[in-house]
Amino acid sequence: MPNGKPDSAPAILQIVPSLDTGGAERTTIDIAKALADSGLCALVVSEGGRMEPELEAAGGELIRMNVASKLPHTILANARALARIIRERNVLLIHARSRAPAWSALIAARRTGIPFVTTYHGIYNAKGPLKRWYNSVMVRADAVIANSQWTAAHIRSAYRIDPKHLTTIPRGLDLRTFDPWAVAPERVRKLRDAWGIRDGERVVLLPGRLTRWKGQIIFVKALAELAYNSRLPKDVRAVIAGDAQGRDDYVNELNAAITGEGLEGIVVLAGHITDMPAAYLAANIVVSASTDPEAFGRIPPEAAAMGRAVIATNHGGARETVLAGESGVLIEPNSARAMGRALSDLLARSPTDLARMGQKGRAHITANFTVERMCAATLSLYATLIEEHAKAH
Repeated sequence: MPNGKPDSAPAILQIVPSLDTGGAERTTIDIAKALADSGLCALVVSEGGRMEPELEAAGGELIRMNVASKLPHTILANARALARIIRERNVLLIHARSRAPAWSALIAARRTGIPFVTTYHGIYNAKGPLKRWYNSVMVRADAVIANSQWTAAHIRSAYRIDPKHLTTIPRGLDLRTFDPWAVAPERVRKLRDAWGIRDGERVVLLPGRLTRWKGQIIFVKALAELAYNSRLPKDVRAVIAGDAQGRDDYVNELNAAITGEGLEGIVVLAGHITDMPAAYLAANIVVSASTDPEAFGRIPPEAAAMGRAVIATNHGGARETVLAGESGVLIEPNSARAMGRALSDLLARSPTDLARMGQKGRAHITANFTVERMCAATLSLYATLIEEHAKAH
């Protein structure tokens, strides 16, 4: 076998800064499982995090390394370590999912002569030539994966990239996990109790890490406007769920906004939720209020898969996962007024109407955004690159 001992199992190496939470981390684990299921060794280089047990359960192997650092000497040291791993573990391909680790992966791949793949899980702003050069590592790969059509269009507009090197592989959901019929009622009741929701009350849920661009402040302002104008039904409670990840100042600002608007009995600030399928079922309407475009955005498709009507901002990947007017409502970003109109619209609809929207949403996700489709396309790309590399060498 190339790159290593003849008796070592062929391996694919993914590299991601951490394994705490997020789309890149979830996709890393999904691909690791697909690789393990296909008989390949699924290596993941990362500093680790709360999702480590999931990686282990998926059949992946964590190699702990500080790959989030942007310091040049750390990037070079990591590149040397990666090259050693590639040779010792018979790594056939390396796949980077973030910029700093991508620089280390690029150097290691060129030193060892294996294919290098990147995935755009987000959009990287470039305010100057140095930042643009730093970001460019993501298009220096043998293949560049965009996680949505919107992301692919952004890459083409930002860089001169050969189309054959760019492929769109949308994020995929595990519909066995995000299955409304697979969630025991006790799981839903546990969350509603934790949020302080009484029987008969309706829930509007805004999940996502607590950071300004996720739009929680816009959501609070929209609720305040509805309450002020007596258009917020008495049986409605709003839950903002997510991990602050150290952003205590923002959490304090959110709490101050909730108190200042007199919404203490209406809005609940919940922490990190591990049981997201149950959280979606505990809600009647799910909101994604991102003020900046999300490359894919997992909240709208996950909520749709769980049969929930969605309100999402009209940009980024949400345009592909939300069927406007059918499975949900797309609204102007960064607008409390637009958010308020959408909330008022969906809260006025009957349970039957909302259920119909949820059914259309789940059908759309089932047809286009499954983990099986994503993994099959990714592993097919790996196989093509490895085969082309073997022929060239």
